[in-house]
Amino acid sequence: MSRATVNRADAKRRRLKEGLHGSRSIVAVGAHDALSAKLIGEHGFDAVWVSGLGVATMAHALPDLNLTTMSEALAAAQRIDGATELPVIADCDNGFGGLGNVVRTLVEYERAGISGISIEDNLFPKRNSLLGAETKRELIPAVEQARRLRAAKRAQQSDDFILIARVESLIAGHGVEDACERADAYADAGVDAILIHSRDKTLAEIDGFLSSWKGFGNLPLVAVPTLFPTFSSAQLYERGFNLVILANHPMRAAVGAMEATLAKLAVAGRASDVEDDIVSVNHIFDLVGTKEAIALEDEAGPA
Repeated sequence: MSRATVNRADAKRRRLKEGLHGSRSIVAVGAHDALSAKLIGEHGFDAVWVSGLGVATMAHALPDLNLTTMSEALAAAQRIDGATELPVIADCDNGFGGLGNVVRTLVEYERAGISGISIEDNLFPKRNSLLGAETKRELIPAVEQARRLRAAKRAQQSDDFILIARVESLIAGHGVEDACERADAYADAGVDAILIHSRDKTLAEIDGFLSSWKGFGNLPLVAVPTLFPTFSSAQLYERGFNLVILANHPMRAAVGAMEATLAKLAVAGRASDVEDDIVSVNHIFDLVGTKEAIALEDEAGPA
């Protein structure tokens, strides 16, 4: 990376790290491409989350089952990072394989200028956490997952790069005790934050974890409230969460809007029937700086 690129990456990482220890929850929103990342930045959020579900679904039309490769996910994260001045946190699933894969994942994302990554303890091939309770899922043994995370942290170069350990015990039905044991093991491995996930809409299960985990208050906590959406970032901060990730909402909004538009077009057969429902072409031009790009060409003069 050039010196300017390194400085930009360092500034983003410091902003994220400081935010994790601030006086409120910072809010990251899931992007599935560069334009969605740009829009997130324009609406006052604190960070961008590179959604593994979003990349698999929107970029490849694949299920979120470890079918996208590390290089594909990294390429998406780099495009997203290039489109925003916000810190970018990448969902790296279970690190795309064994210990060596986890280490390489951290090294490559750090080298690319990303601000942080999240690694979960779902066994390869993973099952998305939003799938129903009937979904069969297995977790990597806690000792092995801690070994992988420790090795990844040892390979890290920047003090400000963030490694989030995602604990899937509650999603897998293993209970609060298992979640606490895993959080302890991952904290001892040197991770920078713990993401605790749950399917319980009342937050009773997460509250049980928060009241039982001896490490509570020592490391930043991360929440992904897709399955408990009625809790605000302020309410989650009161419970102890430093980062709230709204992981997939732009993707879901985009799919709904495209389906509605295509359904109208299929019936009417006229572009005018959807004009009132979609943004203008000029708005698209403005979002990506088309006039500015043309002005740059004109100002540069003839070859």
